Amino acid sequence: MTGGRNGTDAVRLRPPRNALDGRAVHWWRSRLLLATAAPAGVLAVLGALVGPARTWLLAAAAAAALTGLAAAAFLPAWWYRVHRWEVTDEAVYVRTGAFRQEWRIAPMSRIQTVDTVRGPLEQAFRLATVTVTTASSKGALRIEGLDHELAAGLAERLTAITRATPGDAT
Repeated sequence: MTGGRNGTDAVRLRPPRNALDGRAVHWWRSRLLLATAAPAGVLAVLGALVGPARTWLLAAAAAAALTGLAAAAFLPAWWYRVHRWEVTDEAVYVRTGAFRQEWRIAPMSRIQTVDTVRGPLEQAFRLATVTVTTASSKGALRIEGLDHELAAGLAERLTAITRATPGDAT
């Protein structure tokens, strides 16, 4: 926090302190592999069934599979190094992105709802996503790849802090 021009405190942009759960790397890797398996599998089946286009379809299947494997091997570890989050009594800080990094701050007075989501794959890795909806036209802040118990506690903490924070979240 820094002093504002009128002597008021202002929330400032700074790197968030917390990393995601280490299992997020495996979760992201699994998502990439599943997203790769579908098109590569369809192309491979079509290649096996359509004789005249077999070479091109199997080549496309191999290219899709290799691209997906390369992405799954390298991107999740990179994302893990970049993605950060933090919650203070004043704001929620989130940094995301690999090529194009985005740093966002949601002051507590602007938070409207806090949700916790656990898809089937997240449940398998015991992870969850906390979504903080604000009065911003930019949209909600998402903190993905949190331990599911930490996420539940974080949602409770954010709810308590926003309830005690003056303002109308609009």
